[in-house]
Amino acid sequence: MTTPPPSINISGSSDGGGDDGAASDGGGDDASPSAAPDVPAPDPADYPKMDENTEEGATQAFRYYVAVSMWAHQTGDETLTKGMEIDSCEGCPGFTEDVPKLQDLGRYWSAFKVEDVATTPHASENFEYEIAYSFTIPAHERPNMETGEPEDYDPVEYSLIGGMAWTSQGWKVGGLKGGVGA
Repeated sequence: MTTPPPSINISGSSDGGGDDGAASDGGGDDASPSAAPDVPAPDPADYPKMDENTEEGATQAFRYYVAVSMWAHQTGDETLTKGMEIDSCEGCPGFTEDVPKLQDLGRYWSAFKVEDVATTPHASENFEYEIAYSFTIPAHERPNMETGEPEDYDPVEYSLIGGMAWTSQGWKVGGLKGGVGA
């Protein structure tokens, strides 16, 4: 049975935390969405120049943020995602709000690799850059959030805009809007 993906609420106001994180380009073959699959974290080397204070750096850093956010849904590990958000990131908590629920279930999304569709950086009044990023996650399994039983999902298309802020620790996501098919 294929059910539509849950809506990711990333347009609401921040709780001041950026308290959930999940992304993944993790790579690898499909794995059962039961216990966290052994999915390697996205490799920063796959996002060249993300440590540079340039438009390309901001673009690559946002792509990496999305990858580690999906990886968090696959493993329950939010460390990398949270490390890339400023504390007051508006919209960030909603992007990974399911991760604590997945942790409680002890079940996660199956492994997949994020597929880029389009990435467009823009000048911004509020951040150094705003990055428009469209991507697809391929067919995969997720646990039903009520029963924990695995469910099949068709590919899901996302469109996001990330406000990127340059900090002493590199690029951080300061704002996030968009969602499924947005």
